Amino acid sequence: MTMLIDDFLPYFDAVERHATIVAAPADRVYETIWKVDLAASPVVRLLLIARALPGLLSGRGGGLPPLFRRASEPITLRSFSKQGFAILAEAPPRELLLGFSGAFWTPGGGLRQLDAETFRADQPPGTARAAWNFAIQKMADGRCLLSTETRVQCADAASRQRFRRYWQVIRPGSGLIRRLMLQTIRRAATR
Repeated sequence: MTMLIDDFLPYFDAVERHATIVAAPADRVYETIWKVDLAASPVVRLLLIARALPGLLSGRGGGLPPLFRRASEPITLRSFSKQGFAILAEAPPRELLLGFSGAFWTPGGGLRQLDAETFRADQPPGTARAAWNFAIQKMADGRCLLSTETRVQCADAASRQRFRRYWQVIRPGSGLIRRLMLQTIRRAATR
């Protein structure tokens, strides 16, 4: 089965994949992905706040109000889109694909505004692009396999080197965030 993520980012420098089984129909799981507070887990919320701190401390984070909002408001896919994540493509109820581009290894992340067309275009030197999906596969017994995959492609060798150092530090937390998000979606979809 061809996935949207394969169309948008077939070649990549780093990948992170996680999955869980959800005892709910695919339509409900897909709808839940859009509505659920992805930071319902205190650990996810804390890690997302920790990622925002370098930008705040460097003066690029907009001060304390955005940090307080991040600490208290629900974080949904729409919230991510306000932070520079673009909805690249959808195939309901099978897959949803987000993308973002920037210098992730810098304090503020350097996220650039983009859409599907600019995501596919050549990236400027000193940046990387990432594709992040949620995919749902129906199982014969009525349950679904819900997975998430994040792929990163660096624009040049210097970016790749910077990204790899950054990835070594943040990969464990990034993976934990995704696993906990999948658990949150699973719980909400099976209520």
